[in-house]
Amino acid sequence: MSKSYLKFLLLSLLLIDFTSAKVTVDCRVVTGGITECNPFTHKFLKAKEVKYTKDKQKLIVDKTLPVPKKIPLKVVSVVDIIEKYVTVEDSMRFKGSKEISSENVLLQEEKNISKKQLEIKEQNSSKNIEKFEIARKIFFEKMRKVKIESEKKRLEALEIAKEEEKKLEVLRVAEAKERKNLEKEKEKEKEKEKGFYTIQRGDSLSTIASKFSIKTATLRSLNNLKNRSTIQIGKKLLIPYAQKRVDIIAKAEYCVKAGDSLNAIARDFNVTVTNIKKFNKLKKNTMIRIGQKLSLPLPYKIAEEKALAKKEALKKKKERAKRKKLARKNKKVKMIRGFGKRKLRVTATAYSSHRRQTDKTPFLAAWNNRIRPGMKIIAVSRDMLTRYGLRNGSKVKIGGLSGYYTVRDKMNKRFRKRIDIYMGINRRRALRWGRRSVMLYW
Repeated sequence: MSKSYLKFLLLSLLLIDFTSAKVTVDCRVVTGGITECNPFTHKFLKAKEVKYTKDKQKLIVDKTLPVPKKIPLKVVSVVDIIEKYVTVEDSMRFKGSKEISSENVLLQEEKNISKKQLEIKEQNSSKNIEKFEIARKIFFEKMRKVKIESEKKRLEALEIAKEEEKKLEVLRVAEAKERKNLEKEKEKEKEKEKGFYTIQRGDSLSTIASKFSIKTATLRSLNNLKNRSTIQIGKKLLIPYAQKRVDIIAKAEYCVKAGDSLNAIARDFNVTVTNIKKFNKLKKNTMIRIGQKLSLPLPYKIAEEKALAKKEALKKKKERAKRKKLARKNKKVKMIRGFGKRKLRVTATAYSSHRRQTDKTPFLAAWNNRIRPGMKIIAVSRDMLTRYGLRNGSKVKIGGLSGYYTVRDKMNKRFRKRIDIYMGINRRRALRWGRRSVMLYW
C-alpha cells in the first residue's frame, strides 16, 4: 500500500472526529461525525441548448436546469467498516510472531473489503437477474396477449372484407346484366337506324362512302367486304343511317314537312342556305311550303353538276367546231364553183414598199408594173408561173381573205410554193401577218 493512501485514511479519521453536525452537506467536504451527504453540488446545473428556426441561423441558448431533489447518502467511517467487515488474521509468512506491522493489517483489510464487495455484487447481480427474468416474462405475456388480440382483429377484418367482396360481386353481376341489356337495346336502336342503299351504274365503294360522308373502311366492315371484293349493280349495301335519310341523300331531294325551315334543313344536311336557294332558284324572301320538293346541294351532287356542265361545254365546243368546218367547206365549194377549178396550199408572207424589203424602186414591180398602196396584188414564186400556170395579171383568191388578188410581181428563184401579199406602206401590218399556210384558188 502506498504512503499517500495511508495519509488519506488517517486524515479522514481525524476529520470524522472533529465534525458532529447532522446536517447533510456536500459529499466532497465530508468531515468526522457526519452521517449523511448530498451527492449533488450546491451550484445550479447549466446546459447549452441549440434552437433552429425556419429561414434563420442556429441560435445557442444557455438554459439553467433545476436542481434535482436531494438524495442523502449515508456516510460510514473507516473505523466502522473495519470493525464490521474486516477480520484481521495472522499472516502465514509471519506466523508465530506477535507483532504485526500496520502495513500488513491494511493490506489484509483491503483484501477483505474487496471480497465483501464481490459478494455484494454477486448478490445484486442475482437479484437483478431475477428481476429481469420476471420483467421478461411479463413482457412476453403482454406481447402474446397483444398478438392474440391482433390476430382476432385480423380475422374479424378478413370476415368483414369477405362479406364486402361478396356484396361487390353481387353488384358487379347486376352491373354486367345491366350493361348487356343496354348494349342489346343500343344494338336494336342501331338496327332501326340502319338503312340500305341499292348500287347503281357507275358506283364504287369510295363514291358511295363519300356520298354518305363515311369512311370506306367502315362501309366494308358493316357489309363484311374484303379489300379487293367487287360490288354488283342492284345489290344492297348497309348504311349507318335511317332508311328515310338514306333515300333523301341518295336522291338529293327533300320533301318539306310541317315545322321545317331552310336553316333547319341546311343544318341537318350540313349545307348552306345560299346553296339551297341557288340549286332551287329561290329568291331571298321566298317562303317554303309543306310538300315542296327541294334539291339538296350535297357535295357529290355539286360534283355531278360540274361534270355535266363540263360535258355540255365540250359538246358545245365540238358542235361549234363542226359548224365552222361545215361553213368553211361550203365557202370553199362556192369559191371553187364560182371562181376557179384549181387550188393549192402555199406559204404566204407579206411585204411593204420599203427599200429593205424591195430594191431601190419600191413602187415598181417585176414586169414594170406600177404599184401603189391600197392595191390587192401579190408576188408569186417562179415555180407557180412555170409549173402551175399563173402569169402576170392572173386573178386569185386567198383562203381567209376577202376579195380577189392580182399577180403583178414575182419572187426570188430560191422560193418554192410561196406567195408574198402586198401591204402598201403599212410595215407593221406586214410584220403582224408574218408567215402563214393558206389555200390559193385560181
